[in-house]
Amino acid sequence: MGQAEDRGRGVYAISVAAALVGTGQQNLRLYERKGLLEPGRTLGGTRQYSENDLVILRRIGELLESGLNLAGIRMVLVLEADNQRLETELRSANAPRDTARPPSG
Repeated sequence: MGQAEDRGRGVYAISVAAALVGTGQQNLRLYERKGLLEPGRTLGGTRQYSENDLVILRRIGELLESGLNLAGIRMVLVLEADNQRLETELRSANAPRDTARPPSG
């Protein structure tokens, strides 16, 4: 399993995630209801937050401190994700290609 997969795997209970980002559990539930993040779930339905979820939660906190409301934060998160995806596609498109040609004969 790669490092990116590890960061996406839910390992923190809601109480631990809330403590790690310095907010209340009710806020994490609200952010999920508003579509700001979607933590993993156990088979029994218990939320499990990943390292990636914690990054998003910290970003939500920063944006709240900047004065944005949850609707604005949702738009920012969507735009940031789109921007990241486009940057990845651009890097991939600009990556050196294998220019070896088959021998002519």
